[in-house]
Amino acid sequence: MSAPEPRASVSTRGPVLIVGTGLLGTSLALALRAAGVEVLLSDTSPTSLALARDMGAGSLHDEDSPEPQIVVVATPPDVTADVVVAQLSAHPSAVVTDVASVKERVVAEVRARAGDEARRYVGSHPMAGRERSGAGAADCDLFAGRPWVVVGQDADPQAELVIRNLAVDVGATPVRMGAAEHDAAVAAVSHMPQLVSSLVAARLEELGEGALALSGQGLRDVTRIAASDPRLWSAIIVGNAGPVVDLLRRIRDDLGVLITGIEAAACDSDSPEHTAPGAARVVASGAVGAVTDVMTRGNLGRERIPGKHGGAPRRYTEVQVLVPDAAGELGRLFSDVGAAGVNIEDFSLEHSAGQSAGIALISVLPAAAQRLEEALDAQGWRVVAG
Repeated sequence: MSAPEPRASVSTRGPVLIVGTGLLGTSLALALRAAGVEVLLSDTSPTSLALARDMGAGSLHDEDSPEPQIVVVATPPDVTADVVVAQLSAHPSAVVTDVASVKERVVAEVRARAGDEARRYVGSHPMAGRERSGAGAADCDLFAGRPWVVVGQDADPQAELVIRNLAVDVGATPVRMGAAEHDAAVAAVSHMPQLVSSLVAARLEELGEGALALSGQGLRDVTRIAASDPRLWSAIIVGNAGPVVDLLRRIRDDLGVLITGIEAAACDSDSPEHTAPGAARVVASGAVGAVTDVMTRGNLGRERIPGKHGGAPRRYTEVQVLVPDAAGELGRLFSDVGAAGVNIEDFSLEHSAGQSAGIALISVLPAAAQRLEEALDAQGWRVVAG
């Protein structure tokens, strides 16, 4: 299969050997191919390798393949260091990187085992992914606009530049960090949210069908990433155990305070505290404060999450619109929003239980909200009061 026409001028020179054709490896291969870079593929799984090849991600690497300029190791983190060391030995002129989500252990082991050859190794981690895994879930635009951490400590500066250019060529933004700094950061923004999402979803396993029928978008939002691959995430969490355990202990402490506060307001339905006249107006001391403290700190934390394109957080106004569950309705809505001259900053769709309709949540700049509501109302859309 011939390489596609390059989308734009790129700095990366192939061939690039991708070792591991899962979600990240295949997505990277597709992105590089779209940029006109020659890609070679390798994987211990013949099925995964064949799927990536058939998707157009590259050609199979064998003994007759040209020597790669760059090797990208996209294997689970528990075997990443072994594979990196092997690739440094097998390709003595190539720059080698990995995309594992754990860096400190991998970098330390490679430096200890590879000696001077480790100068050609640059640890990295694209902050991109999906709850689905495998080559079948790959997307050539997976890295577009995403941060790509580059751990260049003790590496040859030229090798680091090669990996930074690789990140830029697939649409990512390189961010230089130390290995320990990276691991502490991803524990907070990636690993701990994954575990909390899974803990919440686990509570649904034995929940009655009647209760589940009441599920709304909030529950779907919180549990979306709970659909992730347990095998992959087990390796990730164990590989970054120190920072993750530290955060889990802090959450445990917060839960202890929260439980103590709420517990004071809990009582049996037939107890005097529950049935006495005016009981509903009596709130146990500390209960409201415990909940308010957690919610307030949560509000403050959420406000610190970067906004669009990694910029400063911005406040948006949500315009809610009832959308019939029929072909073309979302397209018509987007067209009408565009005709009103309003940019959609963010969007989500909530599905109404038992109804053939959903509620579109359109986030726009506050100054544009009233204008959009009036324009949509004029087009016959039902704007729901927030």
